Amino acid sequence: MAADTSAKIIDGKSVAKKIRDEITAEISRMKDAIGVVPGLVVILVGDRKDSATYVRNKKKACESVGINSYEVCLPEDSSEQEVLEYIASFNDDPAVHGILVQLPLPLYHMNEQTILNAVCIGKDVDGFHPLNIGRLAMRGRDPFFVPCTPKGCIELLHRYGVKIKGKRAVVIGRSNIVGMPATLLLQREDATISIVHSRTKNPEEITRQADIIISAVGQANMVRGSWIRPGAFVIDVGINPVEDAKCARGYRLVGDVCYEEACKIASAITPVPGEWVR
Repeated sequence: MAADTSAKIIDGKSVAKKIRDEITAEISRMKDAIGVVPGLVVILVGDRKDSATYVRNKKKACESVGINSYEVCLPEDSSEQEVLEYIASFNDDPAVHGILVQLPLPLYHMNEQTILNAVCIGKDVDGFHPLNIGRLAMRGRDPFFVPCTPKGCIELLHRYGVKIKGKRAVVIGRSNIVGMPATLLLQREDATISIVHSRTKNPEEITRQADIIISAVGQANMVRGSWIRPGAFVIDVGINPVEDAKCARGYRLVGDVCYEEACKIASAITPVPGEWVR
């Protein structure tokens, strides 16, 4: 390891395997009880390599737990109307229970909100539909689906026995994909929440008050050890490439949190692959 670590390493891979095993058993029971196998469709527009990789990984994840997976790969110059027609057909297809539109879309000729809003709220497994987000924000309402990355952050807290109720939490970043829904989820768990963003004054001082930190801002090593309260629980969502001549590919991946400093102060931390094992 690259540092003298006092923090517990949060093993996301181990947690993910346990969840996959639980889902596999649940799907098997569902098939035996009512004869239904969940179906997920992913719509990919364009040929971005990173997006294609994400889609392949989703397909593998589905296969590993017994979910039927379907994919539609469209050329980048496809029209917005073509995408909307595919979404409409899957909205009406009883064999499809979840629809994912892989982001980013080629925005020069497509309106992302129009396309995301076209997905039936009951099949919006990304949780991006405004009605799902609205239900997430309201007390006494439950969304059909929650955005997966912030949901994963809360799941890690639960699985590691972290008490959220009454604790001070800081979310760094306010994106619609991670920061904002993570804030809403922590609020539902009765945490006291602050959001740190690009216009925040004294972000270090605010972050240092937190018992729980979730960082999803996309800036390498922005959160230094001096930002962290001793004993805090740190979840680092950021994945940022930084140059490193020692690596064969010329770079390594680091998080938003400076791991080598934070691991000496936090009680537990999620490592970003590439930054803590050389």
